[in-house]
Formats: sequence, C-alpha cells, structure tokens
Amino acid sequence: MTTAMRLGAVIITMGNRPDELKALLDSVARQDGDPIEVVVVGQGVQVTGLADLPPGVRTVDLPENLGIPGGRNVGIEAFGPGGREVDALLFLDDDGLLERTDTAELCRQAFAEDPKLGIVSFRIADPESGETQRRHVPRLRAADPMRSSRVTTFLGGANAVRTEVFEQVGALPGEFFYAHEETDLAWRALDAGWLIDYRADMVLLHPTTAPSRHAVYHRMVARNRVWLARRNLPAPLVPVYLGVWLLLTLLRRPSAPALKAWFGGFKEGWTTPCGPRRPMKWRTVWRLTRLGRPPVI
Repeated sequence: MTTAMRLGAVIITMGNRPDELKALLDSVARQDGDPIEVVVVGQGVQVTGLADLPPGVRTVDLPENLGIPGGRNVGIEAFGPGGREVDALLFLDDDGLLERTDTAELCRQAFAEDPKLGIVSFRIADPESGETQRRHVPRLRAADPMRSSRVTTFLGGANAVRTEVFEQVGALPGEFFYAHEETDLAWRALDAGWLIDYRADMVLLHPTTAPSRHAVYHRMVARNRVWLARRNLPAPLVPVYLGVWLLLTLLRRPSAPALKAWFGGFKEGWTTPCGPRRPMKWRTVWRLTRLGRPPVI
C-alpha cells in the first residue's frame, strides 16, 4: 500500500489581512485527504492574535520583513532542513482562498504520477469575476488560462513544490526580496532535470491587483532581472536577455518616475552582488526553447 504524500503549506503575512488569512486557513483545513501541516510566518509582526488560527497551525514571528522569498525560506525550514519533514509544500498568498476541496489531492496525484514533476503552478482567478489575468498564466501563449501545460516558471503565491527540489537546488533567492524569485528557482530546477506544470484545475481565488501597487516595484523588477541573468544564464545570453527586456520596457512607455526607478534598479543589478553564479547548461536553454520560452524573453 502506497503511503499518501505528506503536504505542508507556507503562508507569509504582514498582519494587515487577518480576515483573509483566516479564510485561507479554513480553506486549507477543508482539503480532502490527510490534513495539511501549516506554518504562518509573520513578516515583522506577531502572528498570534492576528486571526483565529485553527488548531495545529505553526507560527514563526520574524523581527523584520525579510521579503517574499526570505519569508518563504523561513517557512520551508520550519518543516526541517529543506522542508524534508513533508514531501511537498504549498505556497499560498495570505489574501487567497482555495476554491475547491480537492486541490491537495490533485497535487498528491500529480506528483505521484510523474516523479520528475518538481513544481505545480496553480491558476489564479478573481473571486468576483472568475477572470484570470494574462500575467498570471506563466507562459507566452497566455490567451487561454483554462489550458493546462508544461511551463518554464510558476506563480509565487499559488503553487506546490516537491521538497526534493529544495534539497537538490537550494531555496529561493532571499536577496531578491521581491520579484523574479520564482523564475530563479524554476530555472535552477529545470537545469537539474525537474519539470514544471501549470494546472488550470487547481485554483486559488485572489483579488485582481496590479503588481505596480508596490512602491519598490519598478526598481526591484529591474534589479532582479539583471541578477537573474547574471546568476543563471550562459554568458552570451546575458546581454541578449537584458537587451530584450530593456526594449520591452521602453515600448510599454512607463511614466517618467517609473522609468527613472527602473533604470536605477537596472544599474543596481550590475553594481551589487547577485549571489552565486551557476549558469544553466545549453541543453537547458534548448529545453526552455522547446517549451516555448527561450531564456532571452
């Protein structure tokens, strides 16, 4: 008899959405199958008292906000080194909600059926309209969000990762703080031979928002884009990748303050340490290309 895959969930919070956090935790508790172990990480806040936490939920109170990847890394380690106390971890935004009760079982089934599947990206849908934003479909051909497919990256606040991936390729890049940390992990995972799936039937309800609502958005998007290339791409592709993104940014005609912040971040990406450089193999470049997203865009 096969033992059911053990699932954990990591939720980070800044303490400003207690009602949404409680609703999310309740939706996790309602999942079919074995109970999911949950850790809530408070980014510079005390989690206890923020919401009526269900029994068994672990909490970690950080003295300061470590950023999205830093907070999630703390959550991973709450399940032992590399999260090894469980077989896979769900990462869920604290203002999201699992729409269905079979999402955990679908994750278990997906991982059990494909031993090389390392990451599953959920579909994000607005709770009012049911709409999935184009930017939430992690592929270039994003017109049909209801089509599941193999992809080259994933959505940070709505996914499941096999913990073997962390043990093999390391955690999220904490120094990124915000933006592109998922692609950094995805590229390292793909380079190690893992696969990534986008699943339209695994849904996280989440209000429609614009990423530019974050004050640091333009600077960190540009800085981390440079870091991503410096850390992961073969040397000849670094200027191509960044040149393409520079052109795309200019074509989008951002406001003057946004463009100033973007160029400031772009410069920062070149002049500050980006962490260890481990360029992907050329065969991984070819894999990404065959999957529809060569690592130059």
